[in-house]
Amino acid sequence: MKRILIVNANYYDKISRNLISSSKKILMHRKMKVNIFNVTGIYEIPIAIRKNIKKFDAFVALGCVIKGKTPHFDFICTSTFDAILNLSIMYNKPIGNGIITALNLKQAKERCGLVRSNKTNKGLEAARAVISILNNGPKKI
Repeated sequence: MKRILIVNANYYDKISRNLISSSKKILMHRKMKVNIFNVTGIYEIPIAIRKNIKKFDAFVALGCVIKGKTPHFDFICTSTFDAILNLSIMYNKPIGNGIITALNLKQAKERCGLVRSNKTNKGLEAARAVISILNNGPKKI
């Protein structure tokens, strides 16, 4: 049984709860053991993953950042996403990125399923990405 750690930035609590619910549901349906580790904001996600990198088979990073009037959004998102990608490559572990980057609260709610939308829940997308990588090993030709 594969062990998955969902690392959740719970700054926007209602949004992150919806992200967790969607990703946890599909992972458990696929018979994976799921643990959840909460952090304050997305900037803390990479260190939480790094501290647990040897204990789990894969990770799902969840959270939300909404753009304000300063460049802080760009710096936080870029450095966090780069760190997550580097951890995945360095340790050869799948990390599904379900962090919502939105220009406003309405967009964030659409991307987590709090309001009706044609947008897919980002938590579900991130969990599906992890499942896909774990299930699709090298094929013999």
